[in-house]
Amino acid sequence: MEPFIKKIQQINTIEGAIAELKTQIEITPKLDEVINFSIGAHKEQFRKSGEPYVVHPILVASIAARFSNDEDIVATALLHDVVEDTKYHLDFIRDKWGDNVAHMVDGLTKIVEIREHEKVSSKESNSKLLSSALTFRKMLVASIDDVRVLVVKLCDRLHNLMTLDALDRQKQISIAEETLVVYVPIAHRLGISSIKNALEDLSFYYIYPKEYEKI
Repeated sequence: MEPFIKKIQQINTIEGAIAELKTQIEITPKLDEVINFSIGAHKEQFRKSGEPYVVHPILVASIAARFSNDEDIVATALLHDVVEDTKYHLDFIRDKWGDNVAHMVDGLTKIVEIREHEKVSSKESNSKLLSSALTFRKMLVASIDDVRVLVVKLCDRLHNLMTLDALDRQKQISIAEETLVVYVPIAHRLGISSIKNALEDLSFYYIYPKEYEKI
C-alpha cells in the first residue's frame, strides 16, 4: 500500500489522475462520461494546494477502483462532491446515471451534513471533541444503509490524509485525530485492513511527526 500512497501523493494534474485511474480499472463509456462531467462541474474550483479540485475525486476513484471493480462505486467516487460543491442536484445525477449511483452520492452528501451538525470548535476541550467524534461515528454508521457508501468515504478520507500538507498544523491534527476515532474503526469493522493501516499510519505521521520519524 505504501508505494501506491506515495504514487498518489505525487499526482497533482488532471491528466496524471486520469492516467492513474486507467491503471486501476477499464474506462467504460459510462465512466468516461462521468469523468468528463466531473471535470466540467469542478472546472472553476481549486484545492488549497492550488491544484484543480477535480484531481481529488479522480484520485478517490482510483483508490476505490483498487479495492473494487464495481463501475458504480467508481462513478460515485468521481461524483461524490458534485451535489455539495456545484450547481448540479441529485435529480440530475439520477436522470443521467441511475438510482444506484444517485443513492450512493446522496449517502455521501448526508455524511457531510451529519458532520456539519456534529462539528465542534477546536477550542473545545479534548473530551468534548472526542464525544462529538464518537457521536458522529455512531450517526454515520446508523444512517448509511449501503456499505459501498462507507467504502467510498474511506477512500475519500484516505486521499484527504495524503494531501494534508497544504493545511495548517492545527487542521492537520484535527483531521488526523478524527480519522483515528471515526474512520479507522469503520475500516476495521468492514475488514479492509489495508485502508485501516494506511489511515492509522498517516494519522500517526501528522499527530506525532517526531515519533513517526524515529520509528
